[in-house]
Amino acid sequence: MKYNYLIIAITILFLGCENNEEKSDAFGNFEADPVIVSSESSGKVFQLNVEKGQKIDEGFVAAVIDSTQLHLKLKQLEAQQKAVQSKRQSIRAQIDVLKQQKENLLDDKQRVEDMLQDGAATKKQLDDITGQIAVIDRQIESTQTQFTSVNSELNVLKTQMASTRDLIDRCTVESPANGTVLETYIEQGELAGPGKPLFKVADMDDLILKVYVSGAQLPDVKIGKQVEVLVDKNANENQSFAGEVVWISSEAEFTPKIIQTKEERVKLVYAVKVKVQNDGTLKIGMPGEINISRSDQSQ
Repeated sequence: MKYNYLIIAITILFLGCENNEEKSDAFGNFEADPVIVSSESSGKVFQLNVEKGQKIDEGFVAAVIDSTQLHLKLKQLEAQQKAVQSKRQSIRAQIDVLKQQKENLLDDKQRVEDMLQDGAATKKQLDDITGQIAVIDRQIESTQTQFTSVNSELNVLKTQMASTRDLIDRCTVESPANGTVLETYIEQGELAGPGKPLFKVADMDDLILKVYVSGAQLPDVKIGKQVEVLVDKNANENQSFAGEVVWISSEAEFTPKIIQTKEERVKLVYAVKVKVQNDGTLKIGMPGEINISRSDQSQ
């Protein structure tokens, strides 16, 4: 009987030692860096090309907002531009007529000057023609100033057209990065507005395991350090991944309540982010563990 108790005690001791050896250095949960893509325009969602769980590439047209009114406004501005341009042509034609009149008067002036030398014309005739030429010059100068007003009007229209085209472009919503759609916040046919979220996307190829280490463990943790990451494979086994430390908090904080026991929650710890390549097994929110020293031994 005593022999049986001894065997049981040795077995328990052995398992306890084994569990201590397998105990991980830090615990946490996987997370990603999601991007919430919002609408920059107002209008009905004409197309919605994304759904939860869908993988999309950067530049993928995820949604199209109705831009009918903006296209109509652009056509109106283009018509106004043509009208103003025709006004400029009319001004140029007026100036050409005045210049031709001035040339005719200059010819008449030359003839009067010749006749005045021969005594066939009077000084008053010469003064009259000189006065008419001066009036033509003032008319040409006055007409040319109209170009400034027309050009300013054209510049305003060009700016409005560029702004309208930009608003039209913003009606096409593209994915800012490669990733997986985590959530959609709108349905096709609903009204969107500036700043209203449309969908959330995140790169699931590399996930971040955020864990917390104590001050005593901190000297062993450095940016770029390779660590072993463990996740539950089943009730009795773990699955191992290679991880790389990519961020270490510069300030200590209290351990989050969801991570440790009540006794551990009062300790100050440092947050650490470990980047892990995802083969499809890892999910956001999944718990994970890291082993710091064991990775050094394997190396």
